[in-house]
Amino acid sequence: MSKSLESFSLKDKVIIITGGTGNLGVDYCAGLLKAGATVISWDLNPKTEEVSNKLKERGADTNRFHNLKVDITSESEVQAAVQNCLNSFGKIDALINNAAMNPAVGIDESKKLFVPYEEYPIELWEKELKVNLTGMMICTKSVAPTMMKQKNGSIVNIASEVANIAHDHRVYNEPDKFKSVAYVTTKTGILGFTRQWAARLGSYNIRVNAFSPGGVQSPNVPKDFAERFGRMNMFGRMAQPGEYNGVIIFLCSDASSFMTGANLTVDGGKSAW
Repeated sequence: MSKSLESFSLKDKVIIITGGTGNLGVDYCAGLLKAGATVISWDLNPKTEEVSNKLKERGADTNRFHNLKVDITSESEVQAAVQNCLNSFGKIDALINNAAMNPAVGIDESKKLFVPYEEYPIELWEKELKVNLTGMMICTKSVAPTMMKQKNGSIVNIASEVANIAHDHRVYNEPDKFKSVAYVTTKTGILGFTRQWAARLGSYNIRVNAFSPGGVQSPNVPKDFAERFGRMNMFGRMAQPGEYNGVIIFLCSDASSFMTGANLTVDGGKSAW
């Protein structure tokens, strides 16, 4: 194997991912495991057996997968989880800040998150900020001291295509349905968060980058919505499950060794129109 290809390997890397049991989280975990990493998932709802089965279906080795119940908005829980990781593995090579409140299309319980902005409940606004931004801050500041001692590490903050552009609510085909204003606001905030942490940790050889993916087609996405959403980018489709794994591997691996403070956008050309 050439040195260029070897740089993408995650063999012997210890990687923490938050929100590892969601649709995208499971995909990321499968990709990381296949690349050789030991993966520790932190999630409020671990769904251990279900996630393990999904990983096996994707051909991933679950012997290197560890699924823990962690509330990322609790600093004490996160710090305890970091210590647990260090006790077990002695290091942390990468942190993927993936957890977020994201109202899913087609799910009845999320309908209240799609209301017009002048009606958006402040309690939901505060909850989304707490999970999407404060939780990311807690995880980053808890892992950073270990990486600083190591003089090495990668932090990947999952933003969104709506960190770069406004969400076009016309895709819903419903005049009174809007993407959560708090979601778009927090995903945009992640870019500033990423740049400042990169500035803080660069001298320690720690990379901090954001990744802004477009929409992914999952079983819960109605076919008509997927078609409308897809027509908004240059490929005419939504991303498929597993299609972002190469980006995650790149950002966690040595292949991105000279990249920091950046936002890697992969949205099918949507933001380039």
